[in-house]
Amino acid sequence: MEKLKHDWLTDGLIDFEYKKYILLSYLQNVKNSFDKTELYPHLADLVHHYQNLVALKENKENLTKNFPAKAEGLDMKKLEIIYHELIQDDEIMKELGDIIEYAVPMFKNSLEEGKEIYEFVESNCELSPVGLLPLYVDEGYLFIHTSTSSDTSIYRYQVTLIQQASENYRGIHVSFVEKLTKGIGETYETLKTGIIKKFKDLPNPATFIIHSKLHFPFTPTLVPVAKRLLVRYISAA
Repeated sequence: MEKLKHDWLTDGLIDFEYKKYILLSYLQNVKNSFDKTELYPHLADLVHHYQNLVALKENKENLTKNFPAKAEGLDMKKLEIIYHELIQDDEIMKELGDIIEYAVPMFKNSLEEGKEIYEFVESNCELSPVGLLPLYVDEGYLFIHTSTSSDTSIYRYQVTLIQQASENYRGIHVSFVEKLTKGIGETYETLKTGIIKKFKDLPNPATFIIHSKLHFPFTPTLVPVAKRLLVRYISAA
């Protein structure tokens, strides 16, 4: 099972053993990825599912609201569809409660494992500016390099402010530009100069490099960790 459906709890048969099978199959797949130090997208999915389950556990009314309903007919006067709530059986509610009680600690354990791997990867990554930084740092270039490779992957990034009712936070979008190899006598500053000459819409871009001391899976691990490190650095600047 590659991914767990967002409505896995209420979708299909409401049976403890069945849901347990689905959950364990998914978590085993997550563990297989974590064993290969592949963090994403599983780590983000785990956070999503865990937060949903905790919210349902703390507020059982949400469980009723999020449960699927069956259309029974049409109110022609109000031009509205009449729905019949499927969750009316106390036995179903008990079954769902048992599933939630079982699933919450399972998700938490997987999250803790993912968090440990993330922190290990992050502890082996160093972020530093390339050259002088301009005043505007919300857009520019991100270099990613590992000690086990002679290549440097170059991304263009843009940091945006995402506003929500409860809080504001920064998001980041990156797009791959190219992969370069430093020649003899070249520095990251000379690579930056070459990028500026090639892409002239950013004449004085903020540029950062993430250097990883160890080899990690690039797309599912190193790039997401690099993005979070950069957002944190810019937010604190």
